[in-house]
Amino acid sequence: MDAGTVWAGIAQVATLVLLLVLVHRPLGDGMARMYTSVKHMRVERGTYRLIGVNADASQSWQTYLRGVLLFSLVSVFFVYALERLQAVLPYNLGLPAMTPALAFNTAVSFVTNTNWQNYSPEATVGYAVQMAGYAVQNFVSAAVGIVVVIALIRGFASRKTGTIGNFWVDTVRTIWRLLLPGAFVFAIILIAGGVIQNFLDPTTVHTLTGASQTIAGGPAASQEAIKELGTNGGGFFNANSAHPFENPQAWTNLVEIFLMLAIPFSLPRTFGVMVGDKRQGYAILAVMGILFLVSLSAMSIAELSASGTATQAAGAAMEGKEVRFGIIGSTLFNTTSTLTSTGAVNSMMDSYTPLGGMMAMLNMMLGEIAPGGTGSGLYGMLILAVITVFIAGLLVGRTPEYLGKRIGSREIRLAALYILVTPTLVLVGTAVSLIIPGVREQVLGTSIFNPGNHGLSELLYAFTSAANNNGSAFGGLTGNTTWLNSALAVAMLLGRFVPMVFVLALAGSFAAQDKVPATAGTLPTHRPLFVALLTGIAVIVTALTYFPVLALGPLAEGLVR
Repeated sequence: MDAGTVWAGIAQVATLVLLLVLVHRPLGDGMARMYTSVKHMRVERGTYRLIGVNADASQSWQTYLRGVLLFSLVSVFFVYALERLQAVLPYNLGLPAMTPALAFNTAVSFVTNTNWQNYSPEATVGYAVQMAGYAVQNFVSAAVGIVVVIALIRGFASRKTGTIGNFWVDTVRTIWRLLLPGAFVFAIILIAGGVIQNFLDPTTVHTLTGASQTIAGGPAASQEAIKELGTNGGGFFNANSAHPFENPQAWTNLVEIFLMLAIPFSLPRTFGVMVGDKRQGYAILAVMGILFLVSLSAMSIAELSASGTATQAAGAAMEGKEVRFGIIGSTLFNTTSTLTSTGAVNSMMDSYTPLGGMMAMLNMMLGEIAPGGTGSGLYGMLILAVITVFIAGLLVGRTPEYLGKRIGSREIRLAALYILVTPTLVLVGTAVSLIIPGVREQVLGTSIFNPGNHGLSELLYAFTSAANNNGSAFGGLTGNTTWLNSALAVAMLLGRFVPMVFVLALAGSFAAQDKVPATAGTLPTHRPLFVALLTGIAVIVTALTYFPVLALGPLAEGLVR
């Protein structure tokens, strides 16, 4: 392990931490003001009139949920239609329409904030679909995740109101006040760093060896900014954030990492401000930070200490990694993308060491809570906080409370169901793919490129990524088949919206309660003890659920080598 590499990596992490500290308070406080203000901007009032919304009406959790589901359903149909009509759209680059199965998978992918891509963008998608379909969904799907956690926070903060806000108002504000301005500013910064932004047709050039190569162009910077800021992840190019047109330099790499973390790491501040106790936000932030640093350290050590004669002779496990980023720049990016719901990659996950690849899987299996996607990470952590308080209450024989709200049988059932959704989708999806005749032959014969333990890891990673709405993949898996297009789309839909049902139901349950005063038996949820308990619960729930299948895949592969 080269000492210079380690110190350079520490400098990158320190710079990132400093940037996140600088934005944590102003961004967190700004979001709190945005969601508690009763004033509407002129452009927002125009949007409400256009869609026929009463901006001053507060909604029950059932009405809020109907808004989430209806909006997302319409979005799926809209993106699907664009993909199927691509051949007649402007700026189609001469590309045909997507096949029905691939179009369905891709539409679901972008609407669910997953951005899983079973295709090569340069050879499949024209600029019209990229901009009107995928870029738009990068904004609105990120907004949906944020507003759901805001609804949950209102449930904690309210006193017997029974309402949790207005979905349409929250979504419009998120887009106009947060995502659009942020994406605009950082798109300009990325353009200054060398990310392309044009409408040029692909250019054919001749290489030094006499061969010809087609170089794609396109409005990449505008999509790159929101794909990272909204923790979306879909690449404008097939190589994603490893492509020099998307991520040309070491400093743009750090900027993109910062974008993925800025909103998720600031939302705990928003939470603390809205519930009237900033210490609660700091406790949640501490758990997120601990899990992030442990994961980053483990993945980096696995890659820096890669075993094998060829790897040691080369000096590092650089296969599949860009020289301009190095190992730490790669592991920092991919730790961030798998601990958020971004799924962007700047190096080939399939080329990581078995234990390094396992850490990427574990990051998603944790529920992407450190800090998680825009909104989804915080509401996942708050669900775990509810479970932690419940377990602590059982130990002392008292009715558990969190932020003055009692956690009874209804609340704990909703929290438990939330926790069970993604493991069920991941494990059942992986198992069904390997046991149903016909499906098994297609998966083993067409989809899995590397047989054995690594092949299982590829399939397990795919369903983990889909069910957790991440979108990254082991590149050795061919997902553009009838089975995987359909199965992964179902996993993405259920993994996104079923947990939201339980989160909003929980928000409604808390909103209907009055606050109870803290007593001597109330567990303080802002102290180091609670931070340790919550961290332990997050890890134990994951380990107990996934350890058997991990032992058959990446753990077995890592121990063999």
